[in-house]
Amino acid sequence: MSSTPPSSSAAHSPSGPPAAPEGRAGRLIAVLVGAAFVVILNETIMSVALPKLMIEFDVGAATAQWLTTAFMLTMAVVIPITGYLLTRLSLRTVFAIAMGSFLTGTLVAAIAPIFPVLVLGRVVQAVGTAVMLPLLFTTVLNLVPAERRGRTMGVISIVIAVAPAVGPTIGGVVLDQLSWRWMFWLVLPIAVGATALGLSWIRNVTDPVRIPLDTLSVVLSALGFSGLVFGLSSLGEAAEGDPLMPPWVPLVVGIASLTVFVLRQLRLGDAALLDLRAFRTPAFSLAVALVSVSMMSLFGTLILLPIYLQSVLGQSTLATGLMLLPGGLAMGLLGYIVGRLFDRFGPRPLVAPGALVAAIAMWGMTTFDATTSTGTVIAWHVLLNIGLALMFSPLLTSALGALPRRLYSHGSAIVSTMQQVAGAAGTALFITVLTRTTVAGADSAADPVGALEEGVHGAFTWGAVIAVIAFLGALFVRRAPEPESEPVETVLSETAESAPVK
Repeated sequence: MSSTPPSSSAAHSPSGPPAAPEGRAGRLIAVLVGAAFVVILNETIMSVALPKLMIEFDVGAATAQWLTTAFMLTMAVVIPITGYLLTRLSLRTVFAIAMGSFLTGTLVAAIAPIFPVLVLGRVVQAVGTAVMLPLLFTTVLNLVPAERRGRTMGVISIVIAVAPAVGPTIGGVVLDQLSWRWMFWLVLPIAVGATALGLSWIRNVTDPVRIPLDTLSVVLSALGFSGLVFGLSSLGEAAEGDPLMPPWVPLVVGIASLTVFVLRQLRLGDAALLDLRAFRTPAFSLAVALVSVSMMSLFGTLILLPIYLQSVLGQSTLATGLMLLPGGLAMGLLGYIVGRLFDRFGPRPLVAPGALVAAIAMWGMTTFDATTSTGTVIAWHVLLNIGLALMFSPLLTSALGALPRRLYSHGSAIVSTMQQVAGAAGTALFITVLTRTTVAGADSAADPVGALEEGVHGAFTWGAVIAVIAFLGALFVRRAPEPESEPVETVLSETAESAPVK
């Protein structure tokens, strides 16, 4: 076993070219951001298509939901392994694995003749999606100087938050005019172009660190994170009285497996599948916790608002998607601006006000009822996204920038894993409260719409409480001191005539 830290793979080769100039590094990051946006968009784009798929493939709602559940489970299993992949393999190889998996899955889903094949396509897609975001984080941390990371991470925040937010909108627009298969056919050429550009611009001149893969850690990680995500996702079904299995079963398996996994990673040290020593950095731990809480609010709102808009206010699928668009655009437009402000002022002047704005917006959503105007819904949703935009980029930059270079890949994998688990937890919390409150209202002889209205109020109330907790935590955010710089050699090919890639 090699005890060499990941950063040793980044040492300059005597015959290697100089570090990539800003222009070429910027082009690579732009390609990775575009590719990540496309692959992460697919996490939520299918949500509005479920009713049509249920009819076409003659499956029930519980079965159709596996298009989302299987995607989330795959992400939860694969993401923890990306820290190892980014240490063991070259940047170009990991990019090829991510985009190759996504392209294969997209093609399989587009031509799927039966429902199980469509689910298989989504699973293969999710493998590529799981690898892409940690790859993007690690590349930015290696290529972008600390004083410019804020604005770059601001752009990445578009990928993390806006892509899932606009997924239902794009899905609704496509379904209004075309078959559901076009949600895959339209993505395919864009992904092919991003793959070709990325592979042509990435050049490897370093030797990856040869560390062994701990098989037991992989098994424990898969059982732990998939059990946790599946258990959380099953809470909503259990509230309706039709779970695939009691939610406590996967939750207990997940928690027990994760406990053993954590203990094993701490014992393995440099050979850990996921180096949890990153949590010894206080700035990283606090930022990851706040990002997780924010993702709970984002994904919980994304799942609850379409139900409220369609079932209480009577909006169509297309109208619902378009009403969610302004919030996603607001977050995207603010991403770069917030990043520049972070570079100048640090995280505290942005995160605490952002958390306060998000909390106010969540409390505003607790007033939603059957008489609320669509303009009011859009306004509160936009305000929520503004608050989250002020938080995401500074928190991500603070979390990862506080780590030593040897922990970049593992820190990126930890952040991405926590986002996935938090998204599942937020969805489970909102849907469980919604369902239980609605069922209780229906049992007390309330009209169906009125019962659902009470369920929406209860779910948003819980979300508002979580937002207040996030605000209290945000008051402790500070700019973390930069760790000592370590040499790095991740470079790009200057032209198509450059030395051949490995």
